[in-house]
Amino acid sequence: MADIAELTKLIEPEVQALGFELVRIKFIGADEEFSLQIMAERPETGQLVIEDCADLSRRISDKFDALEEAGEDPIGVPYRLEISSPGIDRPLTRLADFDKWAGHEARVRVIDPVQGRKQMKGVLVGLIDDEIAVNDHKFGRLSTPFENVDNAKLLLTDALIAATAPLDISDAEIETEAYTETETDTEEQED
Repeated sequence: MADIAELTKLIEPEVQALGFELVRIKFIGADEEFSLQIMAERPETGQLVIEDCADLSRRISDKFDALEEAGEDPIGVPYRLEISSPGIDRPLTRLADFDKWAGHEARVRVIDPVQGRKQMKGVLVGLIDDEIAVNDHKFGRLSTPFENVDNAKLLLTDALIAATAPLDISDAEIETEAYTETETDTEEQED
């Protein structure tokens, strides 16, 4: 299977060419059922609409198809390509994410324990002295270098929903049904 760093070199220019920022590249699955998950966002909104996902999917597929035709298979195994927005309870994958989302609830799993803990869960403080800091609900302020972070994500809360609203709904189809009472409806109600 391909190295994520090498895939990033191939994928990130395609993401940037569409004006997006790369959030994460990840292989998901096992037993020959692999998905290559690519998360990206528009910098101004922090999201992608369905057309953005389709455009990025076509662009990456075309790039990988051209590489395969040239005898350079970038993945090496059968896979399904998944393009998505990071969503509201997004993963925190870049150092800047920890400052950008300071004040919100997060869960940070670490490689080497911090004060005996493999997980910090609480309000994200941001970066302090080049370390990620969290006001853990049980253990107070905990911090760790970015290199020690195994996995981090925001937790869905009312405050996070409010901070990310309004989401762009310009491409959404919203149907409203108007109901007008007719004489037949009125007669049926009286019976």
